[in-house]
Amino acid sequence: MDRRHFTRICSSLVIAAGASRTLPLSAAQQYARSTLYIDAQTPLHAAELAVGKPYVFFYPYVTTPCFLIHLGERETNANNASPIVAFSAICSHKMSHPAKEISFINYRHDEIEFYSHAGKTEKRSKVISCCSERSVYDPTDNATVLGGPAPQPLARIALEHNRDTDQLTATGSTGANMYEKFFEKFGFRAQLEHKVVDVKAPSPEKLTVQLVDDYSRQTIKC
Repeated sequence: MDRRHFTRICSSLVIAAGASRTLPLSAAQQYARSTLYIDAQTPLHAAELAVGKPYVFFYPYVTTPCFLIHLGERETNANNASPIVAFSAICSHKMSHPAKEISFINYRHDEIEFYSHAGKTEKRSKVISCCSERSVYDPTDNATVLGGPAPQPLARIALEHNRDTDQLTATGSTGANMYEKFFEKFGFRAQLEHKVVDVKAPSPEKLTVQLVDDYSRQTIKC
């Protein structure tokens, strides 16, 4: 039995004992467990997350970006929900994503205006907006599509919150994901950007998180 598999079993026992709480997700695809850190030596504590400021980390692979968001209040459309959520940051339309040079997709805590699927102009706050084709997602409701050409919600990242240490661990994702399509379209660029040989290498046990504005030199807002 390898060490990571053994760690996963032990962690499951801890959860059963009530020391940790996993955000409820249906039909989650399990991946390697990755605990979130500020840097290589400093754990990220949930209490340290700034409300309304989007963070980025790379999971379940070393090149696939995800948003980490503190919404500031409990979600309204999920049972036993946490105000801290994580979603794949790869738009389901044309796979726009945060890159080091520029990001066309971002979380907007402030109010924005967009053309909804209801056929009217709406104003909403707390949305994930992709400015490349104006797709809008609702992170308070499993990143459902509110407007634009996106064909499906963003994949949600399963987060486990350890109440004793206040640390967050990514454990899997749920929903249709864009990982393989992302590798096909952006694999070579991701290989250069992240300086890796294997773009499909699993995320490490310690996973660095940073603000999107610090990762991308330019973030487009619309």
